[in-house]
Amino acid sequence: MAAATAKVPTVSLKQITADLADKQGVAKKQMAETIDAFVASMTKQITKGNKVRVPGFGIFGVRKRAARMGRNPATGEAIKIKASKKVFFRPAKELKEAI
Repeated sequence: MAAATAKVPTVSLKQITADLADKQGVAKKQMAETIDAFVASMTKQITKGNKVRVPGFGIFGVRKRAARMGRNPATGEAIKIKASKKVFFRPAKELKEAI
């Protein structure tokens, strides 16, 4: 039996920006610039290989995945999968408990 899946709404960064601007009493444009700078700074640190800890939210970072053998699901043929880097997110205890 398939479980019923409810459509979960997606909140955009623009909506979050507007909400924060209203709560902080600043212009939306100023809040958008602040959030853009925050995201750019996080991206810069993560691409350098650093972890970024956001207290109460979680940790962002990069993990290296080794090269490995896999299978083409259509043909069953063995294929080599290249080594890669993946972004990870580990939620903070407060976020886990809030959910």
